[in-house]
Amino acid sequence: MNDLDPRSRDIMAPAELNASALARITELAHREAGLHIAPAKAAMVRTRLLRRLRRLGLRDFDSYCDLVDSHAGQDERAKMISALTTNVSSFFRENHHFEIFRNQALPALIDQARHGKRVRIWSAGCSNGQEPYSIAMTMLEAGMPQGADVRILGTDIDPEVIEFAKAADYPGAMLANVPPNLREAYFDANDDEADGSRRVGSALREITRFRVLNLIQDWPMRGQFDAIFCRNVVIYFDQATQDGLWPRFARSLNTHGWLFLGHSERVGEKANSYFRSVGITAYTRTATEVPGTSPALETQ
Repeated sequence: MNDLDPRSRDIMAPAELNASALARITELAHREAGLHIAPAKAAMVRTRLLRRLRRLGLRDFDSYCDLVDSHAGQDERAKMISALTTNVSSFFRENHHFEIFRNQALPALIDQARHGKRVRIWSAGCSNGQEPYSIAMTMLEAGMPQGADVRILGTDIDPEVIEFAKAADYPGAMLANVPPNLREAYFDANDDEADGSRRVGSALREITRFRVLNLIQDWPMRGQFDAIFCRNVVIYFDQATQDGLWPRFARSLNTHGWLFLGHSERVGEKANSYFRSVGITAYTRTATEVPGTSPALETQ
């Protein structure tokens, strides 16, 4: 075939996302991960998933839908969800939350730890791990005793970003928001520092754990948390999914525990009795009893 052969043009032409395939993808994304994808996002869906089609050698979106909707497509479903969400994060992102956490929440939690009690923090939707490690630095800098019963759990639906967080190797560009003194104190130099890359040091890794978790499915964690960071995650969910999450978060928090959301997110009206606003997208859990089953009070 030459360049003028119409068959050649058909093979090389980028796949088009028809309405039927878009409907299948959005329905599956909602069923699998609670994602709400408006029809106006069709161009975004096409652009992001074209890379998956090319990687898999598929010619059209209908074939891709057949794959991800099959038993054999379980791994690809996770990759599809990852492609449709934005794994963008940075160390100390939305720093006002870390200031609130340090100044208002940590004094009591440090005292709690010094008296031998457990302290548990959850970073829900932790992406590449910058948020949990930022929480850990904030806690240690504030005086949280090392060796105490303190754990920070980072979870994300994407297995690839969880593996990245566990590896804890960050290129220099990803460390730009870490102040030089904290970089020296909490990161180890790599053999090749040409790009400024560093590995998270043992002091942070000892108190952090990472797990794959889908927020709209069962949560296997036992015990309640003292603070939950779930920032720039629920923005992807429709209202019904969000309304279902608030009481689950409330039941997973100790009384007066803390909840931090992203800058464009707010606790829904139906959950106002469970949470009290204490700052920009920062909340504390009220003493109001939440219907449903609370997590078992066991050490995580």
